[in-house]
Amino acid sequence: MRFTATPYRIPGLLLVEGRSFPDERGFFMESFRSDEFQALGLPIFVQDNLSRSAQGVVRGLHYQKAPQAVAKLVRCVRGRIFDVAVDLRRGSAFFGKWASIELSDDGNRWFFIPAGFAHGFYTLSDSADVTYKVTGYWSADVDAGIRWNDPELGIAWPKGRAIVSAKDQELPLLSQSDPGF
Repeated sequence: MRFTATPYRIPGLLLVEGRSFPDERGFFMESFRSDEFQALGLPIFVQDNLSRSAQGVVRGLHYQKAPQAVAKLVRCVRGRIFDVAVDLRRGSAFFGKWASIELSDDGNRWFFIPAGFAHGFYTLSDSADVTYKVTGYWSADVDAGIRWNDPELGIAWPKGRAIVSAKDQELPLLSQSDPGF
């Protein structure tokens, strides 16, 4: 197989890594193979999203409410980000806990975040392009989130100025949320 999936810190989270083939011209890699990803136990993805963010931008923490929750497969294709997933599954021993990983364009690494988690990131480089595959279509009716700097979560965001959208600044705290998981 060209890809591996390794459990990452909280049950359900996975670090997916692929091989690249460098030579004097640069490198070649397969960035996605549906058959191999499914063989690793990953779900079927139906939509690709791409964001570009300036340094210091915080996006998140976003999720879609149950029963239309989605899993995400996140990859940084240009630049470098601090990526975060927060467990929102009420029955989980890890409810309210978070895991972070640094993703960058220097490898073929994906961060798999199952349904039942909120997701967000902070841009570390001058700018970053982040792609993510999702298992369901975006819907305004179930679009939700929790505040990125919720003190109850205690996420150790990188130091520096945070640029946050007005919408994300108004997201509720975890204690004020009911994601339905």
